[in-house]
Amino acid sequence: MVRTRLPLKIKDLEGICGLGAKNGDKKGPKRGGNRAAGFIYVTEGLENMAFVALALSLMTYFSGYMNFSLTKSATTMTNFMGTTFLLTLVGGFVSDTYLSRFKTCVLFACFELLGYFLLSAQAHFRELRPEPCKGALAGSECKAANGGQEAILYVGIYLIALGASGVKVALPALGADQFEEGDPAEAGKLSSFFNWFLFSLTTGSTVGLTLIVWINTEVGWDWAFVVCTIAVLAAILVVCAGKSFFRNNVPKGSPILRILQVIVASIHNRKLPLPENADELHEIRDKEADIPIEILEKTDQFRFLERAAIIRNDTRTLWRLCTVTQVEETKILIRMLPIIVSTIFMATCMAQLQTFSIQQSLTMDSNFLGFKIPGPSVPVIPLLFMFFFIPFYERVFVPLARKITGIPTGIRHLQRIGFGLILTAASMAIAGFVETRRKNVAIQHNMVDSEEPLPMSVFWLSFQFCVFGMADIFTMVGLLEFFYAESSAGMKSLSTAIAWCSIAFGYFTSTVVVEVVNKASGGWLASNNLNRDNLNYFYWLLSVLSVVNFGFYLVCASWYRYKNVEVLQKQGEEGFDIVQGA
Repeated sequence: MVRTRLPLKIKDLEGICGLGAKNGDKKGPKRGGNRAAGFIYVTEGLENMAFVALALSLMTYFSGYMNFSLTKSATTMTNFMGTTFLLTLVGGFVSDTYLSRFKTCVLFACFELLGYFLLSAQAHFRELRPEPCKGALAGSECKAANGGQEAILYVGIYLIALGASGVKVALPALGADQFEEGDPAEAGKLSSFFNWFLFSLTTGSTVGLTLIVWINTEVGWDWAFVVCTIAVLAAILVVCAGKSFFRNNVPKGSPILRILQVIVASIHNRKLPLPENADELHEIRDKEADIPIEILEKTDQFRFLERAAIIRNDTRTLWRLCTVTQVEETKILIRMLPIIVSTIFMATCMAQLQTFSIQQSLTMDSNFLGFKIPGPSVPVIPLLFMFFFIPFYERVFVPLARKITGIPTGIRHLQRIGFGLILTAASMAIAGFVETRRKNVAIQHNMVDSEEPLPMSVFWLSFQFCVFGMADIFTMVGLLEFFYAESSAGMKSLSTAIAWCSIAFGYFTSTVVVEVVNKASGGWLASNNLNRDNLNYFYWLLSVLSVVNFGFYLVCASWYRYKNVEVLQKQGEEGFDIVQGA
């Protein structure tokens, strides 16, 4: 990365933050940096504390309080999670096109707050939910929830899905905005932000899976939902308190519209020959702009789209002539799509740990030092591991890798993602062996149809959870950082949403995979009793498919080309900054 800098006047920085504020103005607080990011960390911890506690407890709420079957509970939960992450596209579009990331966070968090309020009411008032089942095994007497009760449930959880989706897409992008992406000195800080963002997410999840799950187990679901409501309200107050410290983006119009313009213009100009000199293609270099202008350098992939930038004398409309930067923005999105597709299956594996592994824990001995660990709290085991591993990764691994590779982030984003995919396959293989042992214990002690916990510690599940926790550190955070860093300035939120969409499609794929495997295998997961099911075979199948998926990812990653950027910044009468970097 090369930076050529001409003299800079402080007054010319006005407008860079998008709010007209001066970062160096003594009359107001300095914007951006770690202090501003601190508000993001606290907000994420509070919001995720509520969301994760809900997400990993929904299986027991659906089956134990709404009287859903095991299969329907798992399907409903994965559909909810998939919808949450798919709706991030809506939040990303709104953030990039109409609202700033800050306003998007506040607006969607209010939707989430309303959803928790509805669930609190349903859990408190008995007439809003069905009578509890008499017995816990398949065939027990249960009264199904009526249409009105299910309607309240679905409105509540999907308001939460809509709200959480907007927060998840806008909040990390808002935090990353607090660091100068084009400055080499800030490159390591931007990567550190995503690591500490995961740390705050992990901390919130840990509190949610211990405190809130304990409340819904020992006190009641109504109080648990009330605590979630308070946590989201506190998150809204914290992010609002940090408003004066934030660098805020100015929406640059619809990135989807700009992409459509490139496609239409390239089709319209399809018969025109491409000029031999790339400088003859249309580009705007406005040296008088009040905010930095990002210029994306031309790449050799998808050259057909470059016809959209061919200058013609007869028209200058946006649907007939686009800039090279606009064309490259479209190319970046196209190059990202195979990366997304190749990481979907990891989320499919994650869904199994949040559904069937929770059900496994309910059949095992969960006593620890005199305390009984609730089933939904079992995922706290990998979270505790991540709680200690993330600082090690940030403080030890990254500096060591940086000395070896010379890369500010230690290793490249795509390398980080690939290593996580390998760990995903390993975690599924381990899960298969653990489930085999659990079933053998049930058979040996004649407890196949027993409701009593098996004489096997729930901590056996920690092996698969911890390995997958490491995979999450590498792949999911790598995806967020990759899509934010590689996207253009006008589609940061939408690209972050695309990263979350890999999780959405993974959850939806999980629903399909479970149904297909059940039919093709003759019912590996159909008996509603894990002691009679063949969940171990299912885990091993996922491990094999994860290896195949990793091979596909290697092809996609080797094909990808990192972007190269030139940023123009106004420097008054004395010139302007030129920042170039890949």
